[in-house]
Amino acid sequence: MGQQIKNILVIGANGKTGSRIYRQLKEKGLSVKGASRNGEIHFDWQAPETWSAALLQIDAVYLTYYPDLAIPEAPEDISKFCALAKIKGVQHITLLSGRGEPAAQVCEEIVQNSGLSHTVIRASWFNQNFSEGMFREFINAGTIALPVGSVGEPFIDIDDISEVAVASLTDSRHNGQLYEVTGPELLSFAQLADIFSKYLPKPINFIQVSQKSFVSSLEKNSVDPSAIAMLNYLFTEVLDGRNEFLGNGIEKALGRPAKSFDRFVQDNLELFSGVENV
Repeated sequence: MGQQIKNILVIGANGKTGSRIYRQLKEKGLSVKGASRNGEIHFDWQAPETWSAALLQIDAVYLTYYPDLAIPEAPEDISKFCALAKIKGVQHITLLSGRGEPAAQVCEEIVQNSGLSHTVIRASWFNQNFSEGMFREFINAGTIALPVGSVGEPFIDIDDISEVAVASLTDSRHNGQLYEVTGPELLSFAQLADIFSKYLPKPINFIQVSQKSFVSSLEKNSVDPSAIAMLNYLFTEVLDGRNEFLGNGIEKALGRPAKSFDRFVQDNLELFSGVENV
């Protein structure tokens, strides 16, 4: 694949994974275009008329779906996109998927059966949700308040995910692979709070709140209704213990261990510099 892939499209190039993948491909001197609703290439999953132009003269695609592969529209959109990509001459798709989501696995199968070369990266929850995502305010406030108990999750560092994705887009050895990528240990949200407390200048606490209270808080903060629905789904269904096991995708793809959450916090202390002692 490496000799044939000349032009790469990164969908969601302004996002957590896409921005890193875009930058790394650029640093390798490769021809890469960034696609998003507000990027250099206009692309909107809710506007299929934008898809065709984005795929012009593209050989490989990093594919993320907004807001999540678990929503009802995703399988039809992914199916249509793969069919269009094939018509446009795309050779390879790397799909970012999520663990423990049946609808996401339907989308994985669509990509796997598309007739295109493919790699599927099935990821656990991101470490970076706490540094540049939806849980950042919890750290600022000093309290992680979520409707979840002691269930463990093998949080994954996005830098690890992006390295796997870049490899899959540039090296044919990853064709046909499904990488289940996780961090190296299962951690509850209470344990995450303890790790933050070890390195930050004030303690971070964890409290379990009711689903109703959590949703009410999101609504008061004007969170988008579709995002609220997705979080509701994740906390009522996906975080039920089904993902309390480790995957070996990082080792399998990169030949090294995945980064730990402890190391993530240590490596990114500057991102939490606003978390002051009180």
